[in-house]
Amino acid sequence: MAGRTGRRGREARLESNANPVDETPPVWGGLNGGGFRPLSDADIKEVDEAVLTLLETLGLSQASASMIDLVCAEGGTYTGDKRLLFPRDLVLRTIAQARRDVVLYGQDMANDLDLSGSRVHMSSGGGAPGVFDLTDGHYRDGTVQDLYDAARICDAMENIHHFSRSIVARDIENVAEMDLNTAYACLMGTSKHVSVSVSEPENLAQLAELCYALAGSEAAFRARPFLTVMVCHVVPPMRFAEEALDTLEAAVLAGFPVQLISAGQAGATSPATIAGSLVQAVAETLAGLVFARLVDPNVAAIFGPKPLVADLRTGSMCAGGGEQAILMAAAAQMGRYYDLPTTSIAGITDSKTLDAQYGSEKNLAVSSAAHAGSNLITQACGMQASLLGVSLEAYVVDNDMLGNILRTVRGVEVNVENIGAEVIAEVCRGEGHYLGHRHTFNRMKSDYFYPHLGDRQTPREWEAEGSRPIGDVAKDKARELLATHYPGHISEEKDQELRERFRIHLSREQIGRN
Repeated sequence: MAGRTGRRGREARLESNANPVDETPPVWGGLNGGGFRPLSDADIKEVDEAVLTLLETLGLSQASASMIDLVCAEGGTYTGDKRLLFPRDLVLRTIAQARRDVVLYGQDMANDLDLSGSRVHMSSGGGAPGVFDLTDGHYRDGTVQDLYDAARICDAMENIHHFSRSIVARDIENVAEMDLNTAYACLMGTSKHVSVSVSEPENLAQLAELCYALAGSEAAFRARPFLTVMVCHVVPPMRFAEEALDTLEAAVLAGFPVQLISAGQAGATSPATIAGSLVQAVAETLAGLVFARLVDPNVAAIFGPKPLVADLRTGSMCAGGGEQAILMAAAAQMGRYYDLPTTSIAGITDSKTLDAQYGSEKNLAVSSAAHAGSNLITQACGMQASLLGVSLEAYVVDNDMLGNILRTVRGVEVNVENIGAEVIAEVCRGEGHYLGHRHTFNRMKSDYFYPHLGDRQTPREWEAEGSRPIGDVAKDKARELLATHYPGHISEEKDQELRERFRIHLSREQIGRN
């Protein structure tokens, strides 16, 4: 049998030389999800009704003066116990009139991401305080160099479509300088769209200046904003974060797209039940959307209910379980119900290394969110240890995982050509196998995802090459990328201009320039 298969393989390769192969690469980003629906239609209506009722009757506390004025001008109420109530018609009008045409622009147009409908894109993320060192594997504090390196690796990964700030630069003590240099490291490291947080509202102005300078002018940036500001505008349960509201308002006015994030922890800062945690997160996120649209009706806002799960035995976050996966899928489904550009948090593993726990937890959560139709899945790659650490080699491993997940999102395309009844008949009347058939070679690239690192050798071949686990192979690839991949989308002249205007901590040598 083996010999016969080998002969067929050789014959197939010979025939392939005579047959033109379709070289068009498959499109793995922007595929339509939404097929996974953990909530029934009745469930969705019940969740929606609970959300609207909470916003109308309980509202949120600790609203900023600006928010109180804007919401009350539209029929809202500021109660004697200092809670801001959102009338139902205002929330429904906000949902109906919010933008559906949000595009996250890259510095390179090839990296633009359309968030409309149920299109699915994968992103890094996390804001981890530490990294697992690429050399010795030990956990240590993250630096701005680590952040730049993470951006460079993600820039080279075709299934990581967006770079969300994944590491806190703990080597920069000044908070304003940290915010500025975080954005610089991300934007220098990748031409893909970037998302960052801002520590204090006062730091937003310099971030805007940096982006305007990179774009060439404020008008150019507003036309194609390549950086999103992520804002956790609430401190659950049902309280606003006043400084974050100021940051949100400043970001909207400066022309940034914004992610509106609620990240309560089930059993701690949101109800222990999946349904209760979901309702609270959706309500808190919609309250932020109301405010953002009152500041600017044309704001490019991304709906981000990102409730997390706690291990109720210890109270610590445990985002790698089935509860987190189904919660994120349900949150994404609510985004699809409202037809809002939606971001989800998935891919958080509690594992500290590239082991079976790592793979199973990540795959479960990211697959669930993708098939539920989340437009932007953050923390989908690189994160370990419940968001406490980033592994650079994990980005390389996860790129394969994400490619395979996106292939499942693409699904089964049933049509006359794909069924190939005539091909089946031709093969059955002819050589009896499809290995050398033109139909096979025409579809082998367009229909299949081929992992870069995933091992498909025989056991003997694998042993002959050293029996290396995938983590070791990924480390070699990460080191190779760090030694060779220095994106050039920002010119030498522009970088020099930025250095003259801002205090940049990364040296020219560190970014690969003399």
